[in-house]
Amino acid sequence: MALVSSRRGFLGAAALGAAGLAAPAARAAAPGAKGAGLAKRVVLLSLDGIRTDGLKQAKTPNLDALFAKGTFSNSTRDVMPSVTLPNWTSLLTGCGPEQHGVTDNGWNRAKPRLTSVARDGEGYVTSVFTELKRQIPGMKTAFYWNWKPLIGPYNPKSFDEASFEENDGYKGNCAKALAFLKANRDNPTLVFLYDVHTDHAGHAHKWMSPQYIKAIEESDAAFGEVIDGLKAAGLFEGTHFVFLTDHGGVGHGHGGVSPEEMVVPWGVVGPGIRQGHDLTLNDTVNTSPLLLRLFGAKETPAHWTGKVPEAVFA
Repeated sequence: MALVSSRRGFLGAAALGAAGLAAPAARAAAPGAKGAGLAKRVVLLSLDGIRTDGLKQAKTPNLDALFAKGTFSNSTRDVMPSVTLPNWTSLLTGCGPEQHGVTDNGWNRAKPRLTSVARDGEGYVTSVFTELKRQIPGMKTAFYWNWKPLIGPYNPKSFDEASFEENDGYKGNCAKALAFLKANRDNPTLVFLYDVHTDHAGHAHKWMSPQYIKAIEESDAAFGEVIDGLKAAGLFEGTHFVFLTDHGGVGHGHGGVSPEEMVVPWGVVGPGIRQGHDLTLNDTVNTSPLLLRLFGAKETPAHWTGKVPEAVFA
């Protein structure tokens, strides 16, 4: 599995100081952009280390039924290096390591090797969570994770709830995520629900091993309980779901540029999303711009390189 920064050699760079570079001006959203403001709540169903053929081989009835009614891609590109922290940061900040500065799993906010082009005074990167909090009144956000370094790049003030589950556990966080969604049913809400035990199964037993496939199936069952809970609470129909992963793997690892590591599954479903559509051109950095569009945000950070995949809208 796998999180950032640089020595500045140009004149005047030292004047930037500890606060880092000033944030570039934001880009205004196009008036009447398709899909703008569709979302009441979005759940990011996030599994670590998922190969496209692994997801196809695993028995995942909950994810299959969910995304059959939306848009899915088996050809989305992640970012290099194909390791964990750079890729999740790219998914949640709309840009690659060149911009956000998280280049490996050992990223240190206090001493980054490469300074982010836009970070706050405390050294955290500009994320989809901070942007939604800034732009959308009443916005509620939550972050549920079970690989400790994952939350490092994000300012804790960006979250109304954050919960780390020890020892690769994930069922407790699934229950907390459901409770948070129900408690904030009247607020615009973004929930990041993440599970690393799929990746750890690949490292321990090899990608595409029976143990790896079983781990995907276990995560699907846990996500199914969240989906069923939303249905029981009358919240399912108004919810968007996005399926995310950071990289694939080969043998016992990842970090290279093979298709098995660099091409990953990605999907979105919910009101206003095309049904049964196969998205053939997509990049993981497009995720955050899409989320801003769904919630009706008016601005996109100028340094974000991702673009809204317009083909997902009905």
